[in-house]
Amino acid sequence: MASAPVQAMAALEPAAAVTSVFQPGKLPVEVISVDHDTLPTPPPPPPLPVLIAAPKDAGTYPVAILLHGFFLQNRFYEQLLKHVASFGFVMVAPQFHTSLISNSDADDIDAAAKVTNWLPEGLPSVLPVGVEADLSRLALAGHSRGGHTAFSLALGRATTTTTTTATLNFSALIGIDPVAGTGRSSQLPPAILTYEPSSFALASPVMVVGTGLGGDRENALFPPCAPPEVNHAEFYYECKPPCYHLVVRDYGHLDMLDDDAPKLVTCLCKEGNSCKDVMRRTVAGIMVAFLRSALGEGGGEDLKAVLGDPGLAPTTLDPVEYRLA
Repeated sequence: MASAPVQAMAALEPAAAVTSVFQPGKLPVEVISVDHDTLPTPPPPPPLPVLIAAPKDAGTYPVAILLHGFFLQNRFYEQLLKHVASFGFVMVAPQFHTSLISNSDADDIDAAAKVTNWLPEGLPSVLPVGVEADLSRLALAGHSRGGHTAFSLALGRATTTTTTTATLNFSALIGIDPVAGTGRSSQLPPAILTYEPSSFALASPVMVVGTGLGGDRENALFPPCAPPEVNHAEFYYECKPPCYHLVVRDYGHLDMLDDDAPKLVTCLCKEGNSCKDVMRRTVAGIMVAFLRSALGEGGGEDLKAVLGDPGLAPTTLDPVEYRLA
């Protein structure tokens, strides 16, 4: 990341009550796996398999799409999805095609746009009885390379001719340890990083969650999973206000995945030494606090509390920074 001067940040008063977003919410959650090849029509099946975590209780809830990382499975994020959903969100996680060859992100950006376009007609048919999706409050999130995919889609880089902006707008964007390539001179196409401050043309508030160990090598054989100059720090640097940057200092790039994620995958990245449930609850809690604020749930008090007192999180958040104007 290009060196940036310390920027003044508006003061936020911490909320009086201790936030509970780092523990599961009160709503029971149903996890629904939707196979695009077997769902009867009409309505149309999704263009890709999707994993959905939704509240079981009848009601109308905001929606958030979560895009998985490189060579990962959406099911590795089930605990994270359930935690966020238990606070009253419908979580939709598509499964991209996995390949060890990564020449471009264009196919995943296009697929994410198609899944988004499927939501108005297709999502209601697979939700629990009495549960309705409020697509006027739609968020987009992505982890690792999925963070690059999410930012690219929000920036209008979808290659499909039917773009989401024609019918749906993203009201919030989250990058979970986003990665845009292997280095500054080797960005993953499309190259979205400009190395200029506040250069992203985004209309929605943005939360960037980083990991303190993502830029470290696990061993001499493998590069860092979230290399400097293409990781969370640069993504935040290029966001316009309002934007937030919280780094989970003592954990690594894949530590928010479920415990049963294959070691063959997780061993490639530097790991923290502590309980992974702590990392999952920290990331999920940050997501809940931000989504409630950005989507008009709870007046933003949870986010104010975390920003005002990062010690509320189950593990150390450092740095914690934000720009509001």
